[in-house]
Amino acid sequence: MRSGTIKRKTTETDISVSLKLDGTGKYKVQTGIGFFDHMLEQLARHSLIDLEIKANGDTHIDDHHTVEDTGIALGQALTEAIGNKEGINRYGWCLLPMDDTLIRTALDLSARPFLYFDVDMPTDKIGSFDTELVREFFQAISTHAGITLHIEKLHGYNSHHIAEAAFKAFAKSLRFAIEKDTRNATALPTTKGAL
Repeated sequence: MRSGTIKRKTTETDISVSLKLDGTGKYKVQTGIGFFDHMLEQLARHSLIDLEIKANGDTHIDDHHTVEDTGIALGQALTEAIGNKEGINRYGWCLLPMDDTLIRTALDLSARPFLYFDVDMPTDKIGSFDTELVREFFQAISTHAGITLHIEKLHGYNSHHIAEAAFKAFAKSLRFAIEKDTRNATALPTTKGAL
């Protein structure tokens, strides 16, 4: 089974991530940030990646370090689990509606990190969660998993729906990209010989 485990400890955070790509979407998430936990649970459920995350961070300052460092650790765990990328689809995309919101995502497990994030939030907060941290999370995971990632809000006016739809759309795109291509199970999905 394709799996990855990362432990990351700094003066600001102490994070452990364990995941199985070929899972059923089971999750055990504890970051100390309620809304972020909810988003990570959506990520696990809709990607069908089994995910365990335990994060302790300096949330007495704010949530920034915990969110960013969780994205870093999760990206590193994905890289470890995916391995050399032999036989995977590599690309994934999704057009995801959630009530007032429509989000489009597309990604490439290219080893060339790039984030295009065109998702404006109507509010600065969702509860106590800073909405700017949604972008910070996706920047961290894109960089550390080597993902070319595009996320666009086509429309939406509820910040909770916008953030949640972005996580779900990313999850669905990732699910397809990491799946094995039954017609190309032993080859790398590139003409370059390496990804």
